[in-house]
Amino acid sequence: MNKIKEKAHVKRGLENVIAAHTRTSLVDGVNGELYYHGYSINDLAENARFEEVIFLFNHERLPSLVEYEELRAQIVSEMRLPSQVVKMIELSPPNAHPMDVLRTAVSMLGMFDPDTENNSQTANQRKAIRITAQVPSIVAALNRVRQNQPVLSADPKLNLSGNFLYMMNGRKPEENELTIMNLVLVLLTDHGTNASTFAARVVASTLAEMHSTVSAALSALKGPLHGGANQRVMEMLLQIDNIDEVTAYIDGMLDDKKRIMGFGHRVYKVQDPRTDHLRRYSELLCSQNKIDKLHQISQKVEQIVLQKKGIYPNVDFYLATILFALGITKEYFTPVFAIARTVGWVAHIQEQYSDNRLIRPSCIYEGKRGKKYIPINER
Repeated sequence: MNKIKEKAHVKRGLENVIAAHTRTSLVDGVNGELYYHGYSINDLAENARFEEVIFLFNHERLPSLVEYEELRAQIVSEMRLPSQVVKMIELSPPNAHPMDVLRTAVSMLGMFDPDTENNSQTANQRKAIRITAQVPSIVAALNRVRQNQPVLSADPKLNLSGNFLYMMNGRKPEENELTIMNLVLVLLTDHGTNASTFAARVVASTLAEMHSTVSAALSALKGPLHGGANQRVMEMLLQIDNIDEVTAYIDGMLDDKKRIMGFGHRVYKVQDPRTDHLRRYSELLCSQNKIDKLHQISQKVEQIVLQKKGIYPNVDFYLATILFALGITKEYFTPVFAIARTVGWVAHIQEQYSDNRLIRPSCIYEGKRGKKYIPINER
């Protein structure tokens, strides 16, 4: 009886457990709303440039035009990677997942950052900008290396979104590509105490430096139940040849009790507010790139899953379609997610530092007691 009573106190997955105070973002799962420092995601998605959101997370207010330009220039100046990190990227196994290379490269950057062991507020603000600038450079450099193409330097005329696409693909992005990449990064910047953000805060609570905390967050993001879901969405969509096969494919997955990636959310009880923006731009981009079939299949999957299970798509579902239409291969979907989410991570890390207590939850022991040690020769 006592054991059953004790188990009732365990919150599996820490669901509904309040672990921190934050000013970064509010996820309203009941009403399907998301706010960054008080600004609706819908307002920011339609109007804000990613650098404005970066400034917002660093200063809790939107920048002036002069402040925006200063930050944009600062980020471009910090995008260059140490030659040793580039060499590590070149030496990484060709079959290593890009998230593994990204995590390792971020950890390695910590050894070259002049502020690594300085955990003062000003030093952490400098590190936050450097890491934000260098993560897209790592992702782009890896893609270039694996295509046997030269690693490119940032163009001072472009912003972070534009430089990422340029350094990734080797060509200046078109206007619609810039718009959509900016939208993606704004939508993915932060999302409450999700798994990777919580992992970052746990490590930050030990007062480990910022590169270690971001490396921990990257490890959590790789998981298929978190940021890795978008790659699995694309793998699913590519298995469906035409729209007429969708119903049978989804029925087969449901009959086999398989998880349909890109659907459902731990917090949202209604539609994820980011979905409408991604769905709209998925249709536009697929149409422009003459791959309308991909968007149509995505819509049909959404319709059937909603009809049969009553589950809405989350941010990963149409994100996969958009990134594929931008010419980004599925292995890089989660690293793109990380480019945006780094901004949220470093904000939460600094928030944790500012009012810190070591995060150390308890667990209920269910094993035996009083076992006697038997000498090894008698076992």
